[in-house]
Amino acid sequence: MSCEMYIEITLNSKQRKQTLFGCSRFSIRFIIHGTPNLFLELANSQASASDADSSNKRLVLALYDALRSGDSAAVVKILAADLEWWFHGPPSHQFLMRMLTGDSTAETFRFVPQSVAAFGSTVIVEGCDTARNIAWVHAWTVADGIITQVREYFNTALTVTRFEDSGEIVPASSGTGRFPCVWESSVSGRVGKSVPGLVLAI
Repeated sequence: MSCEMYIEITLNSKQRKQTLFGCSRFSIRFIIHGTPNLFLELANSQASASDADSSNKRLVLALYDALRSGDSAAVVKILAADLEWWFHGPPSHQFLMRMLTGDSTAETFRFVPQSVAAFGSTVIVEGCDTARNIAWVHAWTVADGIITQVREYFNTALTVTRFEDSGEIVPASSGTGRFPCVWESSVSGRVGKSVPGLVLAI
């Protein structure tokens, strides 16, 4: 038994410039030999990945809510007891570590997420305190419903690139001449000064 699937793709003007022959609309036809259930399996796997991304985002946002409200019981439930923490930035900006360790002498800092993106088990959150000229990015790793790792970046322009299970970089677009990225920080430019750039491979 064979199934036929028909896909029509319309490109925007930016993508159109990058296509062969300048075509703005083209069709792809797949003929797959096997059972019609293959389409359901593909759709279900995409839906479950999207559900996992949404679930991971909700968990991370729940952590920010718990930190903001001072709900230490919720924080303990969300974070692994052996949370792995990486930091890049001035030592004076280790607000999250001080908050999580209960340092009562710590200067208060409010983490207000301005953008959130999920890539499987990794959730990227960024924000900016323009009054203090501080931009921050957190890269959280979620496993089995808890946060197991955070990579924290202050006043750093972060670019995230993704590796496949095969160990090869996933091409975002051909001919760019640089590592392909899946996410770039957008608030680091708001701090009014030049900041270093780093690449995080997930």
